[in-house]
Amino acid sequence: MTDEIKSLEELGSVAEGTGAAAADAVDEAPAREPVRDELGRSYATGKRKDAVARVWIRPGSGKVTVNGKDMNSYFARPVLQMILRQPFQVAGVEDQFDVVATVRGGGLSGQAGAVKHGISKALQLYDPSLRPALKAAGFLTRDSRVVERKKYGKRKARRSFQFSKR
Repeated sequence: MTDEIKSLEELGSVAEGTGAAAADAVDEAPAREPVRDELGRSYATGKRKDAVARVWIRPGSGKVTVNGKDMNSYFARPVLQMILRQPFQVAGVEDQFDVVATVRGGGLSGQAGAVKHGISKALQLYDPSLRPALKAAGFLTRDSRVVERKKYGKRKARRSFQFSKR
């Protein structure tokens, strides 16, 4: 780089040269490899609020087991069952994978979100071609919202005690 750039045209030509090299580097990026254990399963951990879910997926008939129970008996509300089915619908692989999940902490809503996060991560590990669809839907991002802690001098996190004039 002992040559000095004296005009904007020279700068443009130098920039074009580096842009082509950068584009070649992007094209040569290594493709993601599937991550599976010796039993043909993919494992991922999903989190939501205080709930943590350990999720294993493998090819099967679409059976979902949570903490040793069927999904319909563990998550009785239809909304929570719909949350668990979302990653499969977005990826277009409904009824193709069996899911075994163990969940601890939080309430049912947080647990459903944690299992959904775990299923999404395990799906993209099992088949990396599903990653763009899951990423676009936002299922691979951990929802970091948690309950705010209670402060001293307050009734709740932000709610003050009721004011009394007399």
